[in-house]
Amino acid sequence: MENKSTKYFKYAIGEIILVVIGILIALQINNWNENRKTEVFENEILTQIRANLIKDKQVLTKYIHNAKLATVSIDKILAEDLTLKSHDSIKYWLADVVRFDRYRPLTNAYEVLKSQGIDKISNKQLQFLLGMYYDDQSVAANTACHDLEIMFLNDWLPILKKNIVHQEFGVVLELQDYSEIKAGGEIRNLLILNKDNWGGSNSILKEVVTLIDELETLIKKELDD
Repeated sequence: MENKSTKYFKYAIGEIILVVIGILIALQINNWNENRKTEVFENEILTQIRANLIKDKQVLTKYIHNAKLATVSIDKILAEDLTLKSHDSIKYWLADVVRFDRYRPLTNAYEVLKSQGIDKISNKQLQFLLGMYYDDQSVAANTACHDLEIMFLNDWLPILKKNIVHQEFGVVLELQDYSEIKAGGEIRNLLILNKDNWGGSNSILKEVVTLIDELETLIKKELDD
C-alpha cells in the first residue's frame, strides 16, 4: 500500500507540474501575442502620425514663407517715397501683408493613440514630444495664425471697406488713397504693428517645424528598428 501511495503521489505531482508548465507556456504565448499586437499597433499608428506631421510641416513651411514675405514687404512699403508710380508696387506688397492663414493640425492619428493609451509608444522621449507638439506647440501655432486673422478683421477690414479698389487675396490689394501710408497715417501705424505680429508668428512657426523635424527623426528610427 505504501508503495502504491508513493507511486500515486509521484504521479499526481507530475500531473501538477505538467499543468503548471502548460499554464506558464500558455501565459508566455499570450504575452507574446499581446506584445506582438502592441508592436503592430505602434508601428501602424506611428506611420499614420508621421504622415500627418509631414502634411503639417508642408502647411507650416508655406505659412513661414508668407510671414517672411510680409515682413519684407512691410519694410519696402515703409521705405518707399509715395508716388503714383510706386502705387503699382505697393499694391502687391500690401497684398503680402493684409492677409492671414489658418492652421489646423491633423490630429486624427494622435487621437486614436490617446484613446488606446499613449504608453503604447515604447520610446518615452517620443511620448513626451508627441504630447508637446499636439497639446502645446500646435496650439501655439494656431494662436499665432489666429492673431493675424483678428488683426485683419478688426483693423484692416474697416479700412478696406472705405478705401479698397481691387483685391485678390494674397496677390494684389489696390487702394483709392495711399496717403495714410505716410508718417503718422493709420495704415502706416498698422503696418508697423503688423510687422511685429508677422515676425512673432514666423518665430513660433519655425519652432514648431523644428519640433516636427525632431519627431520625424525619432519616428523614423522607431520604424526602422
